[in-house]
Amino acid sequence: MPRAIKNILFIMFDQLRYDYLSCAGHATLETPNIDRIAAMGVRFSKAYVQSPICGASRMSFYTGRYVQSHGAAWNNFPLKVGELTLGDHLREIGVETWLVGKTHMKVDQKGLDRLGIASDSIIGARVSECGFDVFERDDGLWAQGPDGFYDTRRSPYNEYLKSKGYASDNPWHDYANSGVDDDGSIASGWFMQHADKPANIREEDSETPYMTGRAIEFMEKMEAEERGPWLCHLSYIKPHWPYIVPEPYHAMYGHNQIQPVVRSERERANPHPVYAAYMDNAIGKAFSRDEVREKVIPAYMGLIKQCDDQIGRLLAYMERSGRIDDTMIVITSDHGDYLGDHWLGEKDLFHEQSVKVPMIIYDPSPEADGARGTVCDALVESIDLAATFVEAEGGRVPDHIIEGRSLMPFLRGEPVDDWREFVISEFDYSATSQAAALGLAPKQARLFMVADRQWKLMHAEGGFRPMLFDLANDPQEFADLGDDPEYSDIVDVMYERLAQWARRVSQRTTISDDTIIRYRGSSSRTGVLLGLYDGSEISPELTDGYRGRARDRYTGIEEDAG
Repeated sequence: MPRAIKNILFIMFDQLRYDYLSCAGHATLETPNIDRIAAMGVRFSKAYVQSPICGASRMSFYTGRYVQSHGAAWNNFPLKVGELTLGDHLREIGVETWLVGKTHMKVDQKGLDRLGIASDSIIGARVSECGFDVFERDDGLWAQGPDGFYDTRRSPYNEYLKSKGYASDNPWHDYANSGVDDDGSIASGWFMQHADKPANIREEDSETPYMTGRAIEFMEKMEAEERGPWLCHLSYIKPHWPYIVPEPYHAMYGHNQIQPVVRSERERANPHPVYAAYMDNAIGKAFSRDEVREKVIPAYMGLIKQCDDQIGRLLAYMERSGRIDDTMIVITSDHGDYLGDHWLGEKDLFHEQSVKVPMIIYDPSPEADGARGTVCDALVESIDLAATFVEAEGGRVPDHIIEGRSLMPFLRGEPVDDWREFVISEFDYSATSQAAALGLAPKQARLFMVADRQWKLMHAEGGFRPMLFDLANDPQEFADLGDDPEYSDIVDVMYERLAQWARRVSQRTTISDDTIIRYRGSSSRTGVLLGLYDGSEISPELTDGYRGRARDRYTGIEEDAG
């Protein structure tokens, strides 16, 4: 009987907040197509990423491992050669694993060179691309300054725009991410004052429709060649900055449709030094201004609306082609966006706006019928998706490597009695100006979050006090209780949980627990017998080879040669 889940469409948006979907309660933004997937599957309301920064978060998604385990702790920190990824685990069970879009992967070139692996070999290419085979990789950050491009690789999207007649050395910026000022000048999306202008590009040529088209082309190719099963990682760059969107999306939302800002003057009264450093950076100061929020957030909402419309386009194709019946669909994000909440912009710290993400999974199997349209409030981590994909495709999760847990029981309404009690996230900010401002050495500039259903603790290396929030009584995370003696017992409990996590077995990845258990006592069956006095202590069969008549006695006297 053919398996119900043949393929997996793993969709990741970049910098999409968990609460900027209508199915998650946004009051004015409507996302009917993503909502439809939620109605077809399960929406996880407490899903957390392993790091609130693009590169580190994505490497955890792709390896199924915590940041401390895989080591790629910041954007452009290489994922070391030897880390197994989704592609490795799924190919082992016969599933092709493809990329369409962004990974933010930085290749460990020194590791490849050390091992003599050519970058253009099949192995080298996969190691360089997070284990994916590449249908199209485009990380979508084609910024260009005095020292050249931020991303020095070739941009497929820029080449596409040039082929469409957008005359520029960098049409990603000059057209897709800029508008036009009243005097005919470029209104760059890097300047947030232009966020209310339409991007100077045909909507169908902008980034999100372009990548959707490439995903459809991928599925058409797989169908034409009768390939599969496959996982396709469709990884969009939006609604990530620059905050600018083509018409008609630029004008769909106004400042009167912005959600109320979540911040309090109490947060600035005695802030944790790391928190204070982030509030004091250029991004935090900008998003603390109402005029910035009123320019940016309607554009951010327009970007999300365009994303949702493209999900509708994908669903229509999948229905026409029949892929809706055999393809698991996942919607998630690599992190959120503060948008001025907590006096911050961007991501980086551990408030819900940054570290919590949307996660929606549609399982086409009949076994999932009873859970359709439900909301699961289990504490979920991004590393759980790797385990879920392996199990969904009929494999056994290698839990000595993948540190996440499969979500399949939740997708099928099955009871789970021993689920995790807390989640972990990490943030290495050693390469930032905030670390410099605090006078920290690179090994000191690290943050850890441990959170359960009521409490969230942030530990900062470098001798700082912790931060602590009571999520039950202070869900907006305004009151930092980390230095309040009344909550010292709670701080101790959360630190013990962090220590419990730190003591996990994370680097014994070459041998499974099952194999170790089979090793127990096996040496005696190969003749290694220790601790015996006369052999009666163990089964006779184990000593048979060591009993019987002696061979000729050796006297030590050399025979006469003559």
